[in-house]
Amino acid sequence: MSVLKSRLVALPPRQWLFIILVIAVVARLVIFIAVPGIFRFDQNEGIHGSEAYDTYARNLLATGVYGREPGVPDAAIPPLYSYALAAVYGLFGRGAWQMALFHIALDCASIILVYLTGKRLLKHGDYVGLLAGLFYALYPYLIFQNLTLIDTPFFMLLLHAFVLLLVLLRQRPTLDRLGWLLAISAGLVLGLATLTRAILPPLAILGALWFLFRLNLRQTILRLLPVALVSVVVLIPWIVRNYTVYHEFVPGALNFGDNFWQGNSEYTIPYFRAGYDVQWVPAPAIQTADPRSPQASRERFQAGLEYLRTYPEQIPDLLWVKFLVHWSIDIAPRKNPVEGQVPRLDYQGNVIAETTEDGGLQLGSLPPGDPVAAYSEPLFDVVGRWVHRLYWGGLFLLGLVGMIVSWRQWREVSWLWFVQISMTLIYLVFHPSTRYRVPSDPLFFLFSAYALVWLWQVWQRRQHT
Repeated sequence: MSVLKSRLVALPPRQWLFIILVIAVVARLVIFIAVPGIFRFDQNEGIHGSEAYDTYARNLLATGVYGREPGVPDAAIPPLYSYALAAVYGLFGRGAWQMALFHIALDCASIILVYLTGKRLLKHGDYVGLLAGLFYALYPYLIFQNLTLIDTPFFMLLLHAFVLLLVLLRQRPTLDRLGWLLAISAGLVLGLATLTRAILPPLAILGALWFLFRLNLRQTILRLLPVALVSVVVLIPWIVRNYTVYHEFVPGALNFGDNFWQGNSEYTIPYFRAGYDVQWVPAPAIQTADPRSPQASRERFQAGLEYLRTYPEQIPDLLWVKFLVHWSIDIAPRKNPVEGQVPRLDYQGNVIAETTEDGGLQLGSLPPGDPVAAYSEPLFDVVGRWVHRLYWGGLFLLGLVGMIVSWRQWREVSWLWFVQISMTLIYLVFHPSTRYRVPSDPLFFLFSAYALVWLWQVWQRRQHT
């Protein structure tokens, strides 16, 4: 037994990383096979995740046009994940297995990136990166979410690639040939990430501040200016395409108006406090006939601004409630609408609001068979939530310890702080939920892993005294 133990400890990091990747693949395949009613969208009526991405991908293959309606172009949601999904469908056919294996491959790539980031940023980085990768591999929430049809694993790969590329770029002593390659790659990834979820530009700005912790202003500009320019070049084809469709400047997707309204309306605080996601809030009245037009998105955005102007005294409470949702130990939302006899009319909201016996908010009226109803079953609503509380809650507390004990490495680890700060600020402006926070959780796990390595060293020192 002792020989086996010594051999395991002596394994080089690459072999441990391979073992962790095998664990990640096996865990995901077991869950995928064990719960076919959730993940097998090709055999079931409902799609868990986002039906919209599937619709856009199928329409893209059938008509060559990116749009929710076949042959009708729009820019309602960011395009890149649907294009990637269309590529998977085109090469391997539309199916749950094809999508799941694609997402598992993305998760494995992200685990490698997390390991390399920890190795580069923190003391004892091999151990820290491996532990963080293991936490990612076994993270129950991400295993579940990334097996559904959702853009999360695709965005996570781009997020973690951007984080690592900036680490490598800052560590280059000069902007040599490899430095240029890193800068161009970082710009490419930043542009692609913006076409997936347009939330990384604020992180890029904080990245410039992080560069200044080690480099002077000239060195920072020389390294990051190519990143910015390349990212803009990546966006140009999408911007030109949108101009031909709408005859106006549309740099991203048009869901920003919906997202801003949902996070900044008279319904936001009561819905969040009742435990519901704000995707169910009633949509604001708009004058534009086309709900997917730029004007409609602007009207929804203005409705959110009007609420903030009208009730400025509610802003502190609004921000605090959203902050608690973003960093909740529990899965947010805590509640989901339940099935009822009256189907909801609009999947953008308009679920009938009811009240419980004690006067609390209650949402019903999901149509029979709606995928959301599954999340009110005991497997998810009781077992799943407790597993998440224990797993994420424990690693969250360890992560706070890791932040404290790694303080002396602040010039390096502040990049990981900035990731969390950037994500938090974005969702305080719009609206938070657990599924929006989790892309950055594996980077937070680097602090959790560092805390364990630090505690192990403390224990070892005490054993030898």
